[in-house]
Amino acid sequence: MKSELLSIGQASQWASDYLDRPVTTSNISYLIQYAKISRYLDTDKKTKIKLQELKQYYDENIKVKHESWKDKLGKDLDWGLSFSNLRESDTTKHVHRLHPYKGKFIPQLVEYFLDSHLNDYKKQIYFKAGDTILDPFMGSGTTLIQSSELGLNSVGIDISDFNCLIAKTKLDDYDFVTLNESLQNVLSKTSNFSQQVFDDAFDIQLKNKLNEFNKKHFPNPEFKNKIRRNELNEDKYAEEKLKLFFKENEEFFRKNGTKDKTILLDEKRMSIFLAKWFSKRVRQELFYYLKTIEQEKDEKIRNMMKIVLSRTARSCRATTHSDLATLKEPQTGPYYCSKHKKICTPLNNIITHLRRYTIDTIERIKEFSKIKRNVFHGVIHADSRETDIFKEIKKQNPAFFKLLNSKKIDGIFSSPPYVGQIDYHEQHAYAYELFEIERKDDKEIGPLYKGQGNRAKRDYIEGISKVFKNINKFVKEDGDFFIVANDKYNLYPEIAEKSGLKIVEQFKRPVLNRTERDRQPYAEIIFHMKKA
Repeated sequence: MKSELLSIGQASQWASDYLDRPVTTSNISYLIQYAKISRYLDTDKKTKIKLQELKQYYDENIKVKHESWKDKLGKDLDWGLSFSNLRESDTTKHVHRLHPYKGKFIPQLVEYFLDSHLNDYKKQIYFKAGDTILDPFMGSGTTLIQSSELGLNSVGIDISDFNCLIAKTKLDDYDFVTLNESLQNVLSKTSNFSQQVFDDAFDIQLKNKLNEFNKKHFPNPEFKNKIRRNELNEDKYAEEKLKLFFKENEEFFRKNGTKDKTILLDEKRMSIFLAKWFSKRVRQELFYYLKTIEQEKDEKIRNMMKIVLSRTARSCRATTHSDLATLKEPQTGPYYCSKHKKICTPLNNIITHLRRYTIDTIERIKEFSKIKRNVFHGVIHADSRETDIFKEIKKQNPAFFKLLNSKKIDGIFSSPPYVGQIDYHEQHAYAYELFEIERKDDKEIGPLYKGQGNRAKRDYIEGISKVFKNINKFVKEDGDFFIVANDKYNLYPEIAEKSGLKIVEQFKRPVLNRTERDRQPYAEIIFHMKKA
């Protein structure tokens, strides 16, 4: 076994069998690229991997970790609910990746409780086609999307106007010929504007200079292997080489990347946030696209353009690759990238991402349109503590209101904010500024900025309880409430009592596949509640 060499395809198959889950050739290539395992060449110069090294990697990073996680999180976990066998492409299928959103649950978790399957843990079917599901903390609309797949009507409520925009664009129906023409047209206009105003030669030369410098001073995978073996001081070495790069290219950086200043857009209306977190070229391109959006007459297409632009803006902020999810300090020039182990530079134009996301958006909407069912759905921008759900639905869809008024809502599936973890408005600050959307940060329940102290916990209990008490009025007497929570402070028993609910069952799931920099596992509890 020690000397057995595998091709990338063979390694993919072996790892899939060993871990009992799909491991793609891309997964294996990633391990090689980031020097997690060594790359070998056979006599034909083809890439090979040592089976022993691959097994050792998975033993140390997957199998042993899972055992330690069991010790840390407890033995009463439903490991089937970890969904660790799923690929990222499964958990971000069709419209679930239309726009980034921190703190959302995966669609398979929603589907698990809403569909008709049974197993050793789920011993009862709770909902059937034609029922109505409510999510009072809708976020980006995952519950509504999965309800639509399963033939369930749905209602979502959110205090964030931008969250409502994301959910609506996912759920709306489109004429795909018109949608494609409109999105391609605004893309083409923005690309032409960029080419007229800015000098691409500067960015191309910078990229070439970085490539040559990185090949010489940060060769891959040799440099990553040295770090892995602790053969050099990464921080010290990187600092020295970054200084050297700037010294060697002093004259180059004095150049101006703008070739026609007369066409530049007026930046007076741009907010402080946009000026801080986007380069001048990116700001100009974003605002040109935005001005073009304003000329679109179809509201649904206009909303979709906003989602494409917002997704693009998020990817093009002036920050390091490792800090895209949580902004720290603006990064305006080349820097040592701890993620890629070389000198990188922030993106200086939006066109590549704009083109990619335009195509991707159309494909995802088309894919979802083929599987979603002909059901009712409603998105309400309001405070769940006080909104009259039926009144709001009546404004949007009288037929849906008639159904709800006659049989009420059948159940809840929701993941309320976790106390003191995320500022939900702030994560999309760039979008609120771009589209001049009113923020309601003061209405958030359990935001990060309030912390996790005793006062914050009391406010959280009060806020969630008010939501549950309000929505109780619209749910049928024997309705089922499924609440996903990271209840490390044991707040939900009190919340249930204050809300006129009782906890009848709990499902404990390990959360293993973290996407943020904090990869520590934790356990979520899905509380099954009924009216007391």
